[in-house]
Amino acid sequence: MSAEFGVFLPVASGGWIVSSSTPRLDGGWSQNREAAIIADEEGLDFVMSMGKWRGFGGVTDHWGRSLESVTMMSAIAAVTKRVKIWATLHAILHNPVVAAKLIATLDHVSGGRAGLNVVAGAYRGEFEQMDAWDANLDHDARYDLTEEWLTIVKRLWSEERVDFAGKYFTIKDCVSEPKPLHRPDLLCAGMSQRGFDFSVRHTDACFIGGRDEAETREASLRAKALAERLGKPIKTYAMCTVIYGDSDAAAEHTARHYREGLDEGAVLGMLESYGVTGNAMTARAQGAFMTHLVTGSTATCAERMEHFLRHCALDGLMLIFADYKEGLRVTGREILPRLRDALA
Repeated sequence: MSAEFGVFLPVASGGWIVSSSTPRLDGGWSQNREAAIIADEEGLDFVMSMGKWRGFGGVTDHWGRSLESVTMMSAIAAVTKRVKIWATLHAILHNPVVAAKLIATLDHVSGGRAGLNVVAGAYRGEFEQMDAWDANLDHDARYDLTEEWLTIVKRLWSEERVDFAGKYFTIKDCVSEPKPLHRPDLLCAGMSQRGFDFSVRHTDACFIGGRDEAETREASLRAKALAERLGKPIKTYAMCTVIYGDSDAAAEHTARHYREGLDEGAVLGMLESYGVTGNAMTARAQGAFMTHLVTGSTATCAERMEHFLRHCALDGLMLIFADYKEGLRVTGREILPRLRDALA
């Protein structure tokens, strides 16, 4: 099997480990620029950044500082050569005509490497602070809105003039030039039933998660089954945090150190943001790591990542590190060659 490997850039402070014991990720330009350049040099397939507008608090003020996704990714496009550049936009926040132009611009800056991660927007406190929250829209209605939004974006990328009259958006004789150099990759991480259906129907790849491998496998197979019924392709990716060491024991010692630094206040803020029922990410975050975790020597990490990919029928992994500079170098030189040989 073939697989793609990318990196979830540390665009928000604290990254994807909710702990005061990790190396400091400040969410700043220097760390993100360096991570993207190394990912490009080490042969990873894509770099992605999320869009975040409010953090979770706690002693670490987790995700309290973040750069805007499209602006940053355009700058990253200019300092990289081959890696795909995936940025995030929120349908309830960004006008679809503006969104189409932003990503078309990113595609030109990157020489045809752009991608768009579509977020329907479900975090009330994040958008309420800027008067961008419509309490009349329930969860499914936000996806109905996003469906109209993405339809407009796609049409503006391919048609000279667009008229659209929907429930949420109306545009008249709308033009958007220049067109992207290629149709940008489309991605989404909706995991509710409505969000899952939207992701499979309207995008090229969906990011899936689960509280354990069994739940992740079920989601991946469900996505592929729905795509087959629709007669379209779909790729499934999962996030994966990599903690490596000179030995399996050394890596687990590091992981335990990070768990001991769990920022409980930030986890509570996360639960408040996502809702008291939470989701797979918030469930995992209560153990400090917000995603699937692989630990061990570099050889063990490669074996465990191979198992995760195969068992969960995944097409790729979006990698996360405590220290991105060192983690990407070690992964590119010691883990990915083993992994790609095993998957060949």
